Amino acid sequence: MRRSSVLVSCSLVWLAGCEVGGDMADGDGGAGGSASPATGGAETGASSGSAGPRACDGYATEVVAVTYGPGSGFGKDAMPGVVLGPPLGAGDLSGSLDVVSLGNGGMITLGFGGRIVDQDGPDFIVFENVFFAGGDPAAPYAEIAAVEVSADGVAWSAFPCAASELPFDGCAGWHPTYAGSDPAVDPRDPTAAGGEAFDLADVGLSEARFVRIVDRADLTGLSGAFDLDAVALVHWICDAP
Repeated sequence: MRRSSVLVSCSLVWLAGCEVGGDMADGDGGAGGSASPATGGAETGASSGSAGPRACDGYATEVVAVTYGPGSGFGKDAMPGVVLGPPLGAGDLSGSLDVVSLGNGGMITLGFGGRIVDQDGPDFIVFENVFFAGGDPAAPYAEIAAVEVSADGVAWSAFPCAASELPFDGCAGWHPTYAGSDPAVDPRDPTAAGGEAFDLADVGLSEARFVRIVDRADLTGLSGAFDLDAVALVHWICDAP
């Protein structure tokens, strides 16, 4: 559930002016499916109410669909903008309030105005507002979600996320976010940004257009109600204008 008692006293820095395209050339996309396919499955009818997508820049540009579960509420009034663009992490000791809580079993699907492409190493990073309780790295305040990807918004591939206790390998929501608390940290650097990094090769995909984050309904208490900050791309190609 939401850690409503957590107060963030630090000043958060919005990161801007990032280059488009990561390690890939920009603007040669357009293949691989529509930018707004049917969402399908459990997300049917769950609209974000967004006025329109933002420009492709290596972060989420639109909320395609969202379904909230019990315990949600925090951040809804700031949707969809609160989950678009770069993360605003608060580091090891505080949980950022620049998030939306999905609630238990809630889910959200994000589009990027282009394609995530598989290259060497991780291809994208998911950020939650994890912090270390008492500053102890062995005691993360983790709120766990499974991560799925799709090239067309119809067929989905899920990263394995079955653990019920640390380490939550393959899941999102158990490492603090450092990008945003330090402007020198690149949100798209898997070695420094924090959060959880994912490699499309692990689910057998060469590219994907959508990321779906699904709160683990079987986990409650300290491991419940995933709070999404942002998703950053490491390797991507923007669609042609």
